[in-house]
Amino acid sequence: MARILVMEDDQVINQVVCEFLKEHGHTPLPIFDGKLALATAQEEEFDLLILDIMVPSMTGIEVLKEIRKTSQVPVLMLTAMDDEYTQLLSFNHLISDYVVKPFSPLILMKRIENILRNKMDLDVIQIGDIQIQPTSGAVHLSEEEVQLTKKEYEVLLFLSERRGKIVSRDALMMGIWGYTELDSRVLDNHIKNLRKKLPTLPLKTVIGRGYQIEED
Repeated sequence: MARILVMEDDQVINQVVCEFLKEHGHTPLPIFDGKLALATAQEEEFDLLILDIMVPSMTGIEVLKEIRKTSQVPVLMLTAMDDEYTQLLSFNHLISDYVVKPFSPLILMKRIENILRNKMDLDVIQIGDIQIQPTSGAVHLSEEEVQLTKKEYEVLLFLSERRGKIVSRDALMMGIWGYTELDSRVLDNHIKNLRKKLPTLPLKTVIGRGYQIEED
């Protein structure tokens, strides 16, 4: 399930939240300090951050601001601060939810599940009967998983994220390999393999311009 960072300096509350997360199949990481939470969130991958505001060394708001410079990971603020200014400030930095203490652990879990469900929905790219899951790297064709090589997947994701737009060969090679001085046959083979493995993929060659995954 989800990997969740829990930044809360009250050890009892932190433990309660973590136990509920474990009971629901998630993997929590308890942290009691702002600076440590920020460093950990920047170094590791999480599906959700739960941040208290009044914690040692660095407030939850400061952690949130720093996180948003590089990441759009979902954040839930869990705090005793219920003033309008703090809540608006938090939402202005794109949090997913704001829970005021004291709280019901059962209601908190419902809010967490809602955030994770929305995240999953946003992560999935659906193209006809093809489903691409950027978080896991899985690709399904009519619910059957398709095995792609790393580069095939990267080419597919790059084009899918620009669906409806014509992507030049140079832009594609730069985006995937980091340079354009690439044997053209390498890219051609990846495109050929994608069309073979995903026969319903609406991928067309625009002569002289590049490739395009067409909109529905």
